[in-house]
Parts: sequence; structure tokens; C-alpha cells
Amino acid sequence: MSEDKIKFSPDLIKFINEWRHKPGNLIMVLHRVQSEFSYVSVEAAVEVSKMLDIPFAKVWGVLTFYHFFKLEKPGEFNIQVCMGTACYLKGAEAIIEEVYSVLGIEVGGITDNGKFSLESVRCIGCCGLAPVMTVGGEVFGKVTKNQIPGILKKFA
Repeated sequence: MSEDKIKFSPDLIKFINEWRHKPGNLIMVLHRVQSEFSYVSVEAAVEVSKMLDIPFAKVWGVLTFYHFFKLEKPGEFNIQVCMGTACYLKGAEAIIEEVYSVLGIEVGGITDNGKFSLESVRCIGCCGLAPVMTVGGEVFGKVTKNQIPGILKKFA
């Protein structure tokens, strides 16, 4: 763990204080922390534990149970490849293989320069556009492996 203390924004502190005694507060607070930092660091989890006055083990248990939470900082442009049924059947694996071929990162990896990270997700909600991927939140549908270099070049 780093010696640096995490710095929550005034808005995040206000949000945590508003949710401090509400049922279901932990997941709501963790979502908000991830929204602010794009992931939840150990330092942030410790701070949430202190602010909500709950054991760190409970916070860490929630973070590691739900796949939505990221424990490491993603790249500037996070690439998500949908592996839901429709996307999988229409070639999502080839999309992941091509991203690896172009960027040299595997699922869960990040490029050396921190520009891109890659993750496999269960469903993006665009089944009619399968296979689907997002780059930095921008959705690309009916993607073929031949389109990958051009799509990534837009963000380089």
C-alpha cells in the first residue's frame, strides 16, 4: 500500500456522508468511488472502511466478489469485448485475439504506456449489433477482426 493518502473530492465526501447510515450504502459508495477514479484502490477501500465505520475485510469482500469493481487502474481507453451469448457466437473471441495481436495485451492487461486496457465482459446490451466492443465507452457493433486496427488507431 502506498504511503500517499487518497484524496476524495468534496462531492464524493458529501455523497459518502449522505449514504453513511442508509441500507445498501457500501455498494453505492464503492460505485461512486470507482466512478471518480475509474477503479477502487486499496487506499480508497481503506478510506471507505473508515468513513463508513465498517471492517476493511467487508469492503474488500464486496470488491472482490463483484466483477464490476476494478481493483487496478485501467488504461486511458478501456477496451471491453462482449462475450455474451450473441457476441460469442458471432466471433467475439476473434476480436480479443486481434486486440492482443495489435496491442500485445491479454484480457486483464494494460499496455506499457497505460493507453489501453482490455477486459472481457458478459453483456454490453447491444445483442443486435453482435459482436460488440467498446473503447473508452464508445460502442462499436458488428465488429470484424479486420476493423480492429482502424478502431484502435482512432484512440492512439
